[in-house]
Amino acid sequence: MTEEPPDAVPSASLWEREEELRAVSAAVDALRAESPAGAPGPGSVLVLTGEAGFGKTALLTEVRARAEKLGCTVWYARGGATVSSVPFNVLRQLLQPALVSLMPDEARDYLGEWYEVSGPALGIADPGARPPDPQAVRDGLVTAVRRLARREWPLVLLLDDAHWADQETLSWLDAFVERVDDLPVLLVVARRPDEAEGAAAHRLDAVAARASRPVMPLCPLTPEATAGLTRATLGAHADAPFCREVWAVTDGNPYDTVELLAKVRDSRLEPVEASATELRALNKSARGRGLLARLEQLGVNATRFAWAAAILGSGITVDLVSRLSGLDRQDAARCAGLLVKARFLTRVDPGAGGRAEGDELEFLHSLVATDIYESIPPALRTAMHGIAAEVVAGQGMGAAAISRHLMYVHPDDDAELVEQMREAAREHLSVGAPDPARRCLERALAEPPRPEVHPYVLYELGCATLLTSPATTVEYLREALALPGLEGDVRVDAVHRLSQALLHNDQLGEAVRTVDAEAALLPDGPAKTRLRAVHYMWEGLHAPEDGTPSRSTGLADLAAACTGRDNAERALLILRGFDAMTHGENAEQVVEYSDRALVNGRLAPGLGWTDSEWGMELLMMLGSSYAYADHLDRAEALFSEALHAYTSAGWSGGHLALAHAFVGLAHRRRGRLREAEQAQREALRLAERVGRGLPLHWSASCGLVDTLLARGHAEEAAEVAERYGFAPPYPSTIVLPDTRSVRGRLLLATGRTQEGINELEDAEKAATARGHHNTVLAPWALDLARAVAGSDPRRAAELATTARRQAERFGTDTAIGEALRCAAALETGRRAVALYERAVTYLESSPSAYEHALARLEYGLATSSRRELEHALTLARACGADGITTRAQAALRHT
Repeated sequence: MTEEPPDAVPSASLWEREEELRAVSAAVDALRAESPAGAPGPGSVLVLTGEAGFGKTALLTEVRARAEKLGCTVWYARGGATVSSVPFNVLRQLLQPALVSLMPDEARDYLGEWYEVSGPALGIADPGARPPDPQAVRDGLVTAVRRLARREWPLVLLLDDAHWADQETLSWLDAFVERVDDLPVLLVVARRPDEAEGAAAHRLDAVAARASRPVMPLCPLTPEATAGLTRATLGAHADAPFCREVWAVTDGNPYDTVELLAKVRDSRLEPVEASATELRALNKSARGRGLLARLEQLGVNATRFAWAAAILGSGITVDLVSRLSGLDRQDAARCAGLLVKARFLTRVDPGAGGRAEGDELEFLHSLVATDIYESIPPALRTAMHGIAAEVVAGQGMGAAAISRHLMYVHPDDDAELVEQMREAAREHLSVGAPDPARRCLERALAEPPRPEVHPYVLYELGCATLLTSPATTVEYLREALALPGLEGDVRVDAVHRLSQALLHNDQLGEAVRTVDAEAALLPDGPAKTRLRAVHYMWEGLHAPEDGTPSRSTGLADLAAACTGRDNAERALLILRGFDAMTHGENAEQVVEYSDRALVNGRLAPGLGWTDSEWGMELLMMLGSSYAYADHLDRAEALFSEALHAYTSAGWSGGHLALAHAFVGLAHRRRGRLREAEQAQREALRLAERVGRGLPLHWSASCGLVDTLLARGHAEEAAEVAERYGFAPPYPSTIVLPDTRSVRGRLLLATGRTQEGINELEDAEKAATARGHHNTVLAPWALDLARAVAGSDPRRAAELATTARRQAERFGTDTAIGEALRCAAALETGRRAVALYERAVTYLESSPSAYEHALARLEYGLATSSRRELEHALTLARACGADGITTRAQAALRHT
């Protein structure tokens, strides 16, 4: 009597998956284990890879069941080929269970200060008036998930088909796994090994590199496992030749094996050697043309239903498919049943991933979805995407959701489509997703837009790509400016942004010429003044080695006529003050220009730290002018305001890095060396995330090296310089403090005297060429004089004399006191003591506590005064100047 086969087809997921299941089970057990202090176990990351059909989804399903049985909270999300362009799609899926359960006030509590920044990306907060920094959005999402993880522990996160996840989710994932060790979270990522490309592949590789154990590749089923699965499906009487042929036909692919066995069971084929020849024909119906032929056998309406489902990709319901396919509701429901029974579709468990819809469907496997989608005739597929856009719009899903389908519609000079894509781009930018915004605008450009709209689309594209691709921005903005129609403030803004992009593309000369050419076409007024200010701003920040006095003269002439009546004039006053500061002109004039740029002592409206019209560079120049003119209270207030503004706005990229660096600069000038080091380390941490070689990275590394040298930690400063590439070639951008002066001082402090002298001599040449004679900003002359005093006393004296003359011209207590201290070091006897005494007097009146402590120490050593040495020791301890502290203590022991 023939044995009756089982009613259900067993899953192939657990056949020969014992090793993977043991690894996951061990990770779950470790997650649930508590430390002696009662804290949850540490987090971990596991990565599974396997070709299509190798059982990744089925394995994750088993992991989910086991974890939930052990009391874990499990969140699941899955990428999709047709929705990979939807920003934050997979992350929203993943967090849906938590988001659904949170009341609005609770959501605000969990996101905290990140609510306004990252809430829009999750769909739980309205976008703000200004597009957020994408990096800040990502950081906020990392923080939010970390907080939720501590609430839900032990928490298991399952991310399936990660190769199809959207870029924004992958960016979050990359950042999240960096800090998962201290969380009660198990993250399991499943992906195909070679499906992702470009940035997606790079981010997934980074996740794999941080996994808790090597990537676990899923292998094909062996002949023995295939035989076991065959007998479990068809009955123990399946003979060996038949089982062997099943394995040969499917190459051990678990999905193909299960589908083939289902067809064998449905066809009532006897599992014996005589029937083995029919297996290849049956297998062809599981994929490709065979699968499509099987679909056609279900009827025209079922095929239309399957096509519509493939167009939708996700969120498939009978109602939506009915609208898209033109089927009535009853017929659509009937077709859904047919497709489920024929193993094309499956019904989604309402509890899976937090879903609440009971009638939601999904394809049984991504291979089925892909085959059906690609089978739709191209013209019909395009038309169906157009209809899908209308259906989605009818559901009130917004322009961003509609744009996914409009991407596939053929260009047809459709003005409405252009506006829809522009609106979608604005929606994407409002949640911190510039890449999808760029794609929408490029699609709008292909339509093409009407002539009067065309330059504005190009302008918007240039704005969207400014941070990611300066070269592309240059191309778009040049084209926008070449077309008629871009006028007024928008045109001036486009010229400004074009010059920014050219600068980022290392084309300073072209940036200045672009600004000048447009300014020459404008009548006198705010627009022209703004572009003139931009010209001097770029030259001020990117001063060439062969700077000429004519630049400063031209700037001085423009600023002389400025009263500060608008922001363009205020910008010119700031630039004039900064130029005067770097050239070592009278510090009182520097402060006067800077003060005139303020309104009642504060930044004018439209000239704030987060305002986009001028950018942060101008305000950093203003704060620097105050800092080096000994008005550190104003500098510190400005830089602290910047830090608060960027933190509140959620800007965590280059802007926040520079804010920390300049707060560190203010602390360094004050002599608060511990606080300065802390701020500059944070600046360097943030700058590393943005990228090396940028001005902000140089500012952070230079500031940290300078502060460590002041603290007396020369070896640590050398280590930082080596680790972060603080060495030639230097950037063309002005860095505060002067890079060559700081590196020269570093080389001298670490015993590389001749190299240090060479570096300081290069600093001399660069400063002379640029006309930079501020001896506090670029103190190369003071260090070089001391370094060559033994071998060339005449040259040392000349350097000290020149530096003293320049310091007296600048006129600050810090500059004069430092020049006197240098002069004293070159003298002996009473002459040295008299100069040290004067240096102490000036530096005691300055806000620079570190320089004051150093002068006190050297004065005490010259006079063998215990009182002066004790005073120096007290100052040094307050500053955190460990080197001075050690020297003062040693001197006191011998005095």
